[in-house]
Amino acid sequence: MLDLAKSGNAVRYAIVALLVFVAFLVLWPFYTVPTGNRGVVTTFGRITGIENEGLVVLPPWQKLSVFSIRAEQADIEDAEGSTSDTQPVKVSLTVRYSIATDKVAEVYEKYSHNGDLSSYVQTATQETFKAVTARYSAPDLIAQRAKVSADINDALRAKLAIYGAQVINIDVRSFAFSPSYMAAINEKVTQEQLRLVAENKLLTVEAEQKQKVAIAEADANAVRAKADGDAYSNLKIATAQADALKVQNAALTQNRDVLELRRIEVEQTKAEKWNGVLPTAIYAGAPIPFLNVDKQ
Repeated sequence: MLDLAKSGNAVRYAIVALLVFVAFLVLWPFYTVPTGNRGVVTTFGRITGIENEGLVVLPPWQKLSVFSIRAEQADIEDAEGSTSDTQPVKVSLTVRYSIATDKVAEVYEKYSHNGDLSSYVQTATQETFKAVTARYSAPDLIAQRAKVSADINDALRAKLAIYGAQVINIDVRSFAFSPSYMAAINEKVTQEQLRLVAENKLLTVEAEQKQKVAIAEADANAVRAKADGDAYSNLKIATAQADALKVQNAALTQNRDVLELRRIEVEQTKAEKWNGVLPTAIYAGAPIPFLNVDKQ
């Protein structure tokens, strides 16, 4: 009998211990919030607290939900828009975002229980893209792409803030117009390049012609200057010769005796050199030395 009583007590203890263990497991008060998350504490479905990373001890009537605040990514493919001049345009981009730590309770209550807002981000991005591109013409959208990206970024940040998300960065992966418009743009670029080439060639030809004209004018001026110089030189020489003749004539006119003296000196020189032989032939008009006898 004693052995049976002991055996029954042991069984009861085992059952009690098992029930306590099961109850302990069911009512386990220890929870862990991983790094990069927040713990949303609810009491009968109502949010009553937000816990940081680490160990959390809660009573049985409270529940802990792990909520991610890590960076998330939303890929938007071929978002469509239209420019102010009604040109269709598409964009594909990637938006990286995270939940603001002070908005965890609001996001958990209104939008997501785990921090995933990708569907909201996609919708907001497409709406933002349409609103921004509608403010630009197609040429401006191409020429001011950096400003367009900044406008999209600013508008999307403001829109996602409504959902408690903060934008980390936006990566535009593709940005394109319709094939027909792109072909027209390429054709316009080609024509513009050809025009610039033609203008440059014309400028080159004009420069070469101006250079040739300048060279010809310089050569003509040089020839003209040389001719003027030669004419001036000849004029000076002629003037000097005329002046010399005038001086000689004036001297001869004023002093005929000097001329006669020179003639006598010449005749004397001839007489000194004569060998006394008369010429065998005398032509009419030829002078005969020493036969000129002054008439008395």
